[in-house]
Amino acid sequence: MRGGLPHQLCTLFALSGVISLIDAFYIPGFSIKSYVDSEAIPLQVNKVYSDRSQLQYAYYDLPFVCPPTGKKHAGYASGRSISLNLGEVLRGDRIMTSDYDIVMGQDQECQYLCSHRTDRQGVKRARELIEEGYVAEWIVDNLPGATSFVTVDRTHKYYAAGFKMGYKEFSPSTGKQKYYINNHITLVIRHRQAPGRAGRSGGKVIVGFEVYTKSIEAAHRDSTGCPQDLRSDMDGMEMYIAPNNTNLASKYPSSSYLPEEDDFDDGSTLTIPYSYSVYFREDESIDWAKRWDLYFNNQEDSNVIHWLAIINSLVICSLLTVIVIMVINRTYRQVHGKDTSGDEGKLLLKRRKPGNGTKSPRLREKAPAGLLEQKGEAERDDDFSSDEEFVEDITGWKLLHGDIFRAPQYAGYLSPLIGSGMQLVFMATGLLILSCFGILNPSFRGGFVSVGVGLFVFAGIISGYFSSRLYKTFGGVNWRKNTLLTALLFPGLLFTTMFILNLFVWAQASSTALPFGTLVGLIALMLLIQLPLVYVGSWYGFHQSQPYEHPTKTNSVARPIPEQAWYTQSIYAALIAGFVPFAVVFIELLFVFRSLWQDKSGYYYVFGFLSIVSLVGILTVVEVTIVATYIMLCQENHQWWWQSVFIGGGSAFWIFCYCVVFYCTKLSIHGFVSGLLFFSYSFLACTVYGLLTGTVGFLTAYAFVRRIYG
Repeated sequence: MRGGLPHQLCTLFALSGVISLIDAFYIPGFSIKSYVDSEAIPLQVNKVYSDRSQLQYAYYDLPFVCPPTGKKHAGYASGRSISLNLGEVLRGDRIMTSDYDIVMGQDQECQYLCSHRTDRQGVKRARELIEEGYVAEWIVDNLPGATSFVTVDRTHKYYAAGFKMGYKEFSPSTGKQKYYINNHITLVIRHRQAPGRAGRSGGKVIVGFEVYTKSIEAAHRDSTGCPQDLRSDMDGMEMYIAPNNTNLASKYPSSSYLPEEDDFDDGSTLTIPYSYSVYFREDESIDWAKRWDLYFNNQEDSNVIHWLAIINSLVICSLLTVIVIMVINRTYRQVHGKDTSGDEGKLLLKRRKPGNGTKSPRLREKAPAGLLEQKGEAERDDDFSSDEEFVEDITGWKLLHGDIFRAPQYAGYLSPLIGSGMQLVFMATGLLILSCFGILNPSFRGGFVSVGVGLFVFAGIISGYFSSRLYKTFGGVNWRKNTLLTALLFPGLLFTTMFILNLFVWAQASSTALPFGTLVGLIALMLLIQLPLVYVGSWYGFHQSQPYEHPTKTNSVARPIPEQAWYTQSIYAALIAGFVPFAVVFIELLFVFRSLWQDKSGYYYVFGFLSIVSLVGILTVVEVTIVATYIMLCQENHQWWWQSVFIGGGSAFWIFCYCVVFYCTKLSIHGFVSGLLFFSYSFLACTVYGLLTGTVGFLTAYAFVRRIYG
């Protein structure tokens, strides 16, 4: 046992080294799209989003941008919706073809797009989006348009997906903010020769898509609508319509103060001219297979922190491993040592000596036959102490052999939850494996969510099997009811919560809201695919499999549980034990939170590090559950079934607290709906994580208990 710990540490370090080599590896696509000179390249517009809000909006739903004309560009009519996978819809994507003309190899210094008239409401909307820092996402050849940056030492270049809708600046003359819309877009397409036969035939591949913005006033334009001089400094296009004092005076007749901004629609409009430039630049330094690396380079400096997270998790896990070895060693000696008596009938003969002076069994062996000797107080105390020491050696967990496998309360809910937990374990394992090998990556837009939903639905057969077999072990007979609970309880709660949240998002006209057809599709997915799979698994687990065998028989009368120490009670034990796995994963969680909530222009891609930390985190959950269960059994408490779930999932509470702290200290989210979405999604994610780790804790405790009593 002593040699196992160094070997385990070496194995984990070696595994972390191997996986770290693929932390940025990905499969950028299944086929390379090449273009020849003079071939049209489609540009697609998607959505606008902000780090300060959880609400996203489809680009063409904005009232101040050029609407699609319906004309064909690159073989597609503008305004045509692109087919999306489930993950893209759930993440708020609304990809449509646009009116931008881009032809391979042909630079365009300026191309007029349109002059769009917007009313006061449109101007107000534009100012709100600029104030919140919204950025737009356009797509060329599956690459999001990016804003280019360089590091402080100017040695590295990196991309941030999206570009600003506009900017604001303080006006010294009025003392107020002015808002400007970016109405001229410069597109820089970086390309190189295509590999293989396509390259020899003159084909080129796109390896970079950069967007540069500029705000240009409506005046000083030529006959085509383009600015007369793009390179000179000109005033920006301010989003402002002068107030109509006549209408305001009629609206507020008794007021001496007339507001400058009002929602009153008097028919005034603002004309915004839009134009764009296109430049092609050959760049042989970027391989097509590594064209996404520029979106990741700004995260290279954080590799040291990732390694710190791994070292932190390994240290905590190693300390727990030592404790678990001590627990197992002590249990082994108690079972196979001299104090192996677990027969409660024999223990009754070894109880504390009655007060009438009757000798203990040990003293009877020493006394002459047929004679009773009177003893002094000192000798009686010594004998009493000896009996107490013997009783102490055989009390604790060994006294629970007749109650340790007694079915828990609410067993009808425990088995469906464990079944759903097995679904989540299968889904999370599959996602991490596919991500580590690069199959799931940022170029597979929406793939993480789509594959996750598919794995969850497919794992319904696993969920049904484990749930029904455990239900049968608990003595259940109505397996069809258990099947429905397994298939609908946890997924139904998730869907109901998302539906309620969707109502709030619908009211905001946000693309984050799920379309009605998608909701119907999710219901059909749950009822027509997942439910039958759960049914098949439940039938096999209940009718074709035997219940789990237990090494001891359960007494007819439950053993009373003595008063428990405060730290072994359910809520305290779960919080104390749950803090240890949280301490293992909290550093890596910081990067996940940043990618999800704080810096949406970046991409989280270091799944190698995440897999290592997750693996060590699960191992920590296993070890914490073993220690906590052993302490609980030593307190003669046989109600470990639910407790093991709470202990395994206890870290979810601390992760949710971490979300609250992150929200208060790192984020600048405004608005009730955005805050509601943040906390609701965080709660759902922590619930999923808690059920997953709670299932791991339950399986660990079940195996541990069966082992020591077997």
